Amino acid sequence: MSLEQNISRQIMEAMKAKDAVRLSALRNAKKYILEAKTAGPGITELPDADVLKILAKLAKQGTDSAAIFTGQGRDDLASEELAQVAVFQEFLPRQLTAEELRAEVAAVIAEVGATSMREMGKVMGAASKRLAGRADGKDISAAVKELLS
Repeated sequence: MSLEQNISRQIMEAMKAKDAVRLSALRNAKKYILEAKTAGPGITELPDADVLKILAKLAKQGTDSAAIFTGQGRDDLASEELAQVAVFQEFLPRQLTAEELRAEVAAVIAEVGATSMREMGKVMGAASKRLAGRADGKDISAAVKELLS
């Protein structure tokens, strides 16, 4: 079963369970998936990699929104955003810890043969492809800078 079909099935289950937060989050994801499908001609089903990118984007937006709401003293809205982020994260691969990320980036640096900050772009390109969905680009960049310095 594809990720898109799984989300559709989860929407039905959330409706039956009357889980408003889960239903709202999944419907939002489904909306973005449908928009991506209609963007190109002849797309009948979105590949799982594209669906994961959409879910990761929604999770990041929700986390950022929650931080803003918390800063403004709106903990009620922040908790709602974080609840939706938790739904998105159920579908995303496990995120790497800082140590795992550093080890992966070190392996990429060794493969590419980078020795200085001048080659950061080459390392970032390879690391971003290899760690897609498992680490945030900002964290990858920080690890690359730390290891190349």
